[in-house]
Amino acid sequence: MSTDRRRWLALALLCVVQFMVVLDIAIVNVALPSIKIDLGFSQADLQWVISAYALVFGGFLLLGGRAADMLGRRRIFLGGIAVFTVASLLAGLAWSEPSLIGARAFQGLGAAIITPAALSILSTTFAEGRERNIALGAWGAVGGFGAVAGVLLGGVLTDALSWEWIFFVNVPVGVVGFALAPLLLRESRDARVNRFDLPGAVLVTSGLSSLVYAITQAGQKGWLAAETLGVFGASLALLGAFVAWELRHPEPLMRFGILRTRTVSGANVAGFILGTALFSMFLMLTLYMQQVLGYSAMKTGLAYLAVAGTAIVWSGVAGQLVTRVGVKPVLVIGMTMLTAGLLWFTQVSVGGSYVRDLLPGFLIIGVGIGFSFVPISIAALAGVTPSEAGLASGLINTSQQIGGALGIAALSSIATSRTGDSLGSGSALPSALVDGFQSAFLVGAIVAAVGVVASLTLIRRDELAVELVSEPLAEPALDAA
Repeated sequence: MSTDRRRWLALALLCVVQFMVVLDIAIVNVALPSIKIDLGFSQADLQWVISAYALVFGGFLLLGGRAADMLGRRRIFLGGIAVFTVASLLAGLAWSEPSLIGARAFQGLGAAIITPAALSILSTTFAEGRERNIALGAWGAVGGFGAVAGVLLGGVLTDALSWEWIFFVNVPVGVVGFALAPLLLRESRDARVNRFDLPGAVLVTSGLSSLVYAITQAGQKGWLAAETLGVFGASLALLGAFVAWELRHPEPLMRFGILRTRTVSGANVAGFILGTALFSMFLMLTLYMQQVLGYSAMKTGLAYLAVAGTAIVWSGVAGQLVTRVGVKPVLVIGMTMLTAGLLWFTQVSVGGSYVRDLLPGFLIIGVGIGFSFVPISIAALAGVTPSEAGLASGLINTSQQIGGALGIAALSSIATSRTGDSLGSGSALPSALVDGFQSAFLVGAIVAAVGVVASLTLIRRDELAVELVSEPLAEPALDAA
């Protein structure tokens, strides 16, 4: 097989596996009512079907990325696929609350291993320039489409088969991916590192996991509750200790100099804001369609076809535009469209229709997804050396996951509080729910608007000038074929 053909087949494999991972962030949303009935979940514990995945995923991403750089990217990628596939099988076979929550946490661990390893393999396979932009455009499209396809396929599989199949569908993909990876992916690692920073790994993983847990609990128990504040305090202490340790360690888990590249910092800020706005938006829209409009799981899933199809088309356009006009203009357009879409949803109504209340917003959001995920994926790796590709990959995915957890917790709290106030004022339940959703969408639009400002001020054209030049591809430094 020619080297060129092998690289593009490797990209296809990486994108398929990443699609599976992103899918599982949102695929359970529509299936939650069925899971609650079948496994006897309490309403309070039901959130942990989502939160257990996010908690471990967000907490272990930096560790997974650095481990890929040090121990071998293909090796870590294969390990992540094995963990994720077994966890998916266990989730589908779950018989109780603890068994499903445990399997979802195990899935999150597999995802935290796969994602940074896959993105770092991509970045060391394609040299910075036009072809890496094309590859990262495909990667960004997968990220955007996967988030939408999760709610779409979740509804279809739950209604057509059963909720177990939202997990079983991962198993054949994982098996095929594990079989093909040794054939298509070449091994690479950072050979300069001689020892593993175990204290740093423990501190950052426990600190990030505590942060996600605190954000999740805040949505349930209140942002000023003693338990919430206690966990936030512990998280900040752990992360502070991590920073202090890393600054003194000769071979740190995370070299903070990577953030001196302003575009990398800007990409992480934009990724955080994108996760905050997008994840919470899909949850609010799903609840609106099911609780107010009375949509079934199947109808809710199919309703997302418009945004999914639009996202695919515009991701392709964005991948071409970043090479011609640069990352910054494309990202600004993406964040602007995301803001516009969220503003559109502030007018959803009790007697709303798909064509009037949802479809225009879905079409706008589809543009926003395509024009945001692609440039963020490129900017997050701007100027990063191949030896730190895993670290940069883990960092951008951590930003998106922490943002997503914060968005879901914060906007859910806003929606719930506003709904309660409306009920107290004598409003009927559907009207009260709509009041809550409208408030959440308005706050989401404000957050997305901050993303526009961040894109304008933090992304630097001079640091991305290399992207507009077509460069010859360089083979990555390899330890083994």
